[in-house]
Amino acid sequence: YPGLTPAAMRAGDAVILSGTAGDHGTAVMLARGDMMDGAIKSDCAALNGLVDALMASGAEVRVLRDPTRGGVATTLCEFAESAGLGIELTEGDIPVRRDVAAACAILGLDPLYSANEGKMLCVVSEATAQLALEALRAHPLGADAAVIGRVTEGSRVILKTAAGGARVLRKLMGAQLPRIC
Repeated sequence: YPGLTPAAMRAGDAVILSGTAGDHGTAVMLARGDMMDGAIKSDCAALNGLVDALMASGAEVRVLRDPTRGGVATTLCEFAESAGLGIELTEGDIPVRRDVAAACAILGLDPLYSANEGKMLCVVSEATAQLALEALRAHPLGADAAVIGRVTEGSRVILKTAAGGARVLRKLMGAQLPRIC
């Protein structure tokens, strides 16, 4: 789809995650050793059908990408850097499975920096965010889609925490776990 680029983003645009954050990276970490047992499964999936549903919805899509390397946080930092804009996220709006959150807490990982192989981040105009959500949620891979934040005039990615504070998110340097693919 031509024209999809962070440069198309505008302040006020909605940031949407098509499902839960951190599933793949957490599943890989649990599978790599005998640290813990768990039933966390990778979210590996082909996204072409989900992308087609989004594009057919009539939503004004600015940019989209899978948050594989560096997870949700790094991908959004790259969007913001490329666009010369900021992004403000609300922690409570970001879907994270309870078992993934628990495993990450025990392992010292952050689900926002953990890879996803079957999710998509997209930025759409605020006016068409509901169209985008409806299209994503109607597809099996997008059932947990949520608006997780907004594009701002700033220059950083800020996470408004559940505790009422704010945390600056930066691009992941290195890797939370060794590269496997």
